[in-house]
Amino acid sequence: MGYNIKIDAFEGPMDLLLHLINRLEIDIYDIPMAEITEQYLGYIHTMKSLELDIASEYLVMAATLLAIKSKQLLPKHEDETAYDEDGMELDEDPREELVEKLLEYKKYKQAAVEFKTLEEERSLFFSKPPSDFSEFSKEAETVKPELNISLYDMLGALQKLLRRQKLQKPLHTKVTRQEISIDKRMGEILTNLRSLNGRTSFFSLFPEPEKEHIVITFLAVLELMKLNQIQVEQDNNFSEIFVAAKEGVGAVG
Repeated sequence: MGYNIKIDAFEGPMDLLLHLINRLEIDIYDIPMAEITEQYLGYIHTMKSLELDIASEYLVMAATLLAIKSKQLLPKHEDETAYDEDGMELDEDPREELVEKLLEYKKYKQAAVEFKTLEEERSLFFSKPPSDFSEFSKEAETVKPELNISLYDMLGALQKLLRRQKLQKPLHTKVTRQEISIDKRMGEILTNLRSLNGRTSFFSLFPEPEKEHIVITFLAVLELMKLNQIQVEQDNNFSEIFVAAKEGVGAVG
C-alpha cells in the first residue's frame, strides 16, 4: 500500500539547515560539516520513509554538503595551494560560500518575520467605535498560547521513534500485513485522545511496530494538526512532544 504525499509547509533546504544549526547550537561561521551532513541526511531519509515528494533542491543541497565534507577530508596538494601578493598561503575554506548563502537567507527570513509582525499589528486597527469585550475576558485568560512546533520538530520526533522501534525489533518475527486508511486512523486517534480527557505523549500514538502503521499514524497526526482538531505542545524547547484533542471537535469524516 503506497502513499504519495506532498507537504507544502517545508520552506526549502536552507530553512532545514538553519533549523539544524539552531537546534544543535552550532556557530554558523564554523559549521562542523560531518555532524551537520549526518543530521541533514537523517531528515532526508525520514522524509523518504514517509514517501514524501522531496523537491530536487533538497537533494542538490545534500550533494553540496557531501562535497564540502569530502573536500575538507582530502589532503591539499602543493600545486593547488593559493598564495597572496606577499607569498602567504591563502587558507581557502570550502564552507565559505555555504555560510554566505545561509547568512543571506537568514537575513531575509528575519525580515519576513518582522514584516509579518508589522502586518499582524496593523490588522489590529479598525475604523470603528470601541466594543465591549468584557464577557470574553474570562475565556481569554484560559486560552493557552500556541507553541512554535514545526514540521521539522515532528520529523525529529519521528526519527527518535523509528530508532526506538529498530532497537526493540526482535531478531525473528512474523510480519502480518494489515491495511488501514489515513481517515480511519485519524478517527481512532481522536477517539483515543477524547477518552484520555487530557494530553498524551506523541510516542504513545504508535503502538504498532510495523513501518506501514507508523507512517499512516504520522500522516494522520499531521492531517489532524492541519484541520486544527488536535493541539501539539512542548513544555520546553526540544523536550517531549504531547498531543491532545481540542474541545468541541467533531468526528472525522
